[in-house]
Amino acid sequence: MRTYAIGDIHGHIELLREVHAWIAADQARHGAAPVVHVGDLVDRGPDCRGVVEYLRAGIEAGQDWVVLKGNHDRMFTNYIRDINYHDPCLRNDLSYLHPKIGGAATLESYGVKNAADRPLAPVHAEAVAAVPEADLQFLESRSTYYQRGEVIYVHAGIRPGIPIEQQTEDDLVWIRKGFLEDTRDFGALIVHGHTALDAPMHYGNRVNIDSSAAYGGPLTAVVLEGRKVFNLTATGRVALLPE
Repeated sequence: MRTYAIGDIHGHIELLREVHAWIAADQARHGAAPVVHVGDLVDRGPDCRGVVEYLRAGIEAGQDWVVLKGNHDRMFTNYIRDINYHDPCLRNDLSYLHPKIGGAATLESYGVKNAADRPLAPVHAEAVAAVPEADLQFLESRSTYYQRGEVIYVHAGIRPGIPIEQQTEDDLVWIRKGFLEDTRDFGALIVHGHTALDAPMHYGNRVNIDSSAAYGGPLTAVVLEGRKVFNLTATGRVALLPE
């Protein structure tokens, strides 16, 4: 039951192409298997449009890729749909175009310049005109989790004690408190991103693969053989063992 997983991308298309090459090399040795992207394709990074369109085109061409929805993907599409949208899980003092969120970088990749420094209405009008409906529908239609064997892949995590099919989207794309500090066995191993670290970490009951690509860090790709986890590098696999 082999599965590959890639952490939060945040517009870094060149890093994504690099880890896809590592996965292709590993598949050449061990056989084909699905590749799961745990969400946050957009915001903060240099080519968010490129990431969305690369993954959309790959899936349309028949690649065995799974792309999950992250909180940034949700904020982006809802911002385009409604200028007044505010994500219910986002702090009240922040907005999609606030520098801490990085929405302006996504709009920049679609040709909307200096979005955080101009009046809201004309920026939004430009964004609506610039972002293809196909990209919006692709992001909006992403699943919030993917289960294969004894592993559940999700963007942020799960609410402990609730069956996966009863989890809310808010938790699956946003949760930290109540999940990260829980050391109990969740039944399935949870592979997630959302909470940026310096390097991927295996906690026994969960594996965090967000290695801070959004902040200048690397993009992590792992391969799971059942519940065994290996970090992929340019030279091959490195076992990722529980702390």
